[in-house]
Amino acid sequence: MTTNQRPLSLCIFRLSAIGDVSHLIPVVKTLQARYPDIKITWVIGRLEHRLLSGLAGVEFIVFDKNNMWSSIKELRQAVKGRSFDVLLQMQLSFRANWVSRLIPAKRRLGYDKARSKELHSLVINERIAPLPNYHVLDGFMQFAYHLGCDTAVYDWSLAISETDRQWAQQQIGNKPITILISPCSSHVLRNWSVTNYAALIDRIASLYNAQIILTASPAAKEKAFVAEIAAKVHVDVTNLAGEDTLKQLWALMSVVDLVISPDSGPLHMAGATGTPVIGLMAASNPQRSGSYQFPHLTVNKYPEACQQFLHKSVNELKWGTKTEFPGAMDLITVDEVLAKVKIALSKGKV
Repeated sequence: MTTNQRPLSLCIFRLSAIGDVSHLIPVVKTLQARYPDIKITWVIGRLEHRLLSGLAGVEFIVFDKNNMWSSIKELRQAVKGRSFDVLLQMQLSFRANWVSRLIPAKRRLGYDKARSKELHSLVINERIAPLPNYHVLDGFMQFAYHLGCDTAVYDWSLAISETDRQWAQQQIGNKPITILISPCSSHVLRNWSVTNYAALIDRIASLYNAQIILTASPAAKEKAFVAEIAAKVHVDVTNLAGEDTLKQLWALMSVVDLVISPDSGPLHMAGATGTPVIGLMAASNPQRSGSYQFPHLTVNKYPEACQQFLHKSVNELKWGTKTEFPGAMDLITVDEVLAKVKIALSKGKV
């Protein structure tokens, strides 16, 4: 695109997930910096909207995938009589591609041919450039570059209420260090084991005078997983599983000293707040979906998982290949995580 094709109105279509929409915050800020008068509309998932609501300069249209037909009706009504200069079709599932057709736009910008799938090519008329071996955030930022942005704005600031910030402060005890562990991914094969988490917490307690906070979503399986960890440790922990909202979690992550998480939304939320985060990565490639802000704190056993379960090196596999096999996360040792804890706590927040 040439920069004289200045977009005045833009619609982002990206419904999920929490980590991915977190990566999109700096894309929005980059577009707004380049085009201060641009009107941005974002079609987003219901859960994800709970985190991003109030993002400055953005109109949200909530699309609940669990109520497909009513959401389609509401989307039709919301865009009736409108025509956007540009649609950013940033989700590749068949359902997302099909629903995006309801959004009227002159230019329909999507992925290059190599990344296109599930009829994506049929709902776009313009493509971003190919990008080999990319992090998810860099892939999203290509949309802004394509629209004439030459400088990325890495700003993840969100609208967090004073009430939520006060709640977060109230969770912090009187110990000198507070470590938040968010042990659950929505993909269970990306989870480290209860035994390993419990051993890690006990070891941290013996080495540091730290408060340990455990968090998870309200899902029954996640709450049960955290309860197992809390029952197995030999020290007191603060169990907030299912008790916090996404905005409260964001606020809490901004005031703790360290976060530990597998490949999950909270991993990316933590980095976005500027708090050091140790990513536990074996079932997916951290260079693609690991912490963008703190890659040096990642415990990366993905290469070993590729060899053990797929009998190939990382370079021999298609970019983004998952190694979600039973036992993959067990390649990560407690000692390896403790080594990253030492590094993180010696440097503090950036």
